[in-house]
Amino acid sequence: MGHFDPEEAIAQVRREFGEHGGVCPSISRSSTFTVMTPETMPEIFKGVRGPDQGGCYLYSRHFNPTVDVLARYLAAMENTEYAICTASGMAAIACTLLQMCRQGDHIVASRTIYGGTHALLADLLPNWGIRVSFVDPTRTDAFEDATRPETRVWYTETVGNPTLDMADIPTLAHKAHAKNIVLVVDNTFTPMLISPAVLGADVVVYSMTKFINGASDVIAGAICASRTFIHSLMDLHTGRAMLLGPTMDPRVAFDILQRIPHLAVRMREHGRRAMAVAEHLQSWGLAVTYPGLSSYSQHVQMRAIINSSYGYGGMLTLDCGTQKKAEAVMDHLQNTERFGFMAVSLGYFDTLMSCSGTSTSSEIDESEQRAMGLSPGLLRMSVGLTGNLDKRLSQLRRALDACGLMK
Repeated sequence: MGHFDPEEAIAQVRREFGEHGGVCPSISRSSTFTVMTPETMPEIFKGVRGPDQGGCYLYSRHFNPTVDVLARYLAAMENTEYAICTASGMAAIACTLLQMCRQGDHIVASRTIYGGTHALLADLLPNWGIRVSFVDPTRTDAFEDATRPETRVWYTETVGNPTLDMADIPTLAHKAHAKNIVLVVDNTFTPMLISPAVLGADVVVYSMTKFINGASDVIAGAICASRTFIHSLMDLHTGRAMLLGPTMDPRVAFDILQRIPHLAVRMREHGRRAMAVAEHLQSWGLAVTYPGLSSYSQHVQMRAIINSSYGYGGMLTLDCGTQKKAEAVMDHLQNTERFGFMAVSLGYFDTLMSCSGTSTSSEIDESEQRAMGLSPGLLRMSVGLTGNLDKRLSQLRRALDACGLMK
C-alpha cells in the first residue's frame, strides 16, 4: 500500500497541553464535572451540548478529557472519524457486537481468533439468541457461503491468533458491503502495519494491552469507527458502551498516551527482530510461520496491504510437534537461557511464549482447534526488543538443540 502513514497521522493530531502549559496532557481523575449555568445540564443530557459540541464534560462514564485525548490519537492512527476507549479489548469486542446485533441475528466469524473472543461468540452470545458460524478466514467465499438473511456482521482478525492466518480485508469489505453487512476487524496483532479501515473495514477493535501499550502493565481496549457508530455506543438509552460501563481509567489513558508516539519505532524493531528469528528458525529446518517469510502462504497478499516501513510484525509460531516438546523448549528458554518468559499476552518489550492450545486458545475445543490448524505443539512467540540480537539467536539455538529439535 504505502499511501497511508499512521505515524504521520498521529503526529498531526492536535496536541493537548497539560495544566500550566505542561507538554504532557493532564490526568483528569474527576468522576463528575461542574456546569456553570443550570440550563447546561439538561442540554447535555438531551445531546444538544457535550465535549464535541463546544459544551462541557458531565460524568466520566460518559466522556473524560484524558481518555478523549487518547481516542483522538487512535482515530487518527486508524483513519476513522471517531474512536472510543474501553477498559479491555474484550469490552471493545463485546460492546461492538452487542450494539450491532439483536436476538435472532447472525454473525459469520473467522475460526482463527483469540480464545476469549471465540468463547464470547460460541458460548455466550447464543444464550441471547445471537447465532455464530465459524469459517476459514483465508477464504472469502466461506464468509459468503455461511451468510444468511439475518446475518449482520462479518468478524475477523487481521492476522489470526494464534496460527497467523490472514484475512483478505479489501475483498471481505467489498463483499460484505454488497450484502449490507458490517465488517469488524480486530487489529491487535498489527497496529501501524495494517490499517483495516483504510482497506474498507467498518469497525476496528483493539486490545491496547498488547503492542499499543507495549509494557504489559495496563488492560485496555479501543473501538475505531464512524462518528455515527461511536455515538450509538454512547447513547443514553441503548448505547452498550454507555450502559454496560466498560469505562477506561484516565490514569491508564495517560500511560498509553505517553507510549503512542513511539509505537512506530517499537513496531519496526519488533518486526526486525522477529524476521531475524524467523529466518534463523527456517534455516535450521524448523516449522516456523511468520508473515515476513516468502514461505508464508499469504506473503504476497500481506505485502500488498501493509503500510510501508513497519515490517511484518512481532508475532511468529514454531510447531514443535508435541505439547511436551513445546513446553520443554519454553522451559529451557526461560529458566536456562533467560531468553524470554512463559506468559500469555503479547506485545511486551521482552519476548513472551505460550503453548496456545492449552493457554490462550484453551476455550476452543480440540476438534475446532484441529479445524483451525492449531497443533498441540504450536509455540506462539511474541518477539521482544531487549538484549543483543545475536546473543538472543544463540540462546534460541542452544535451547532447541538441548530439546532435540535441531536436525
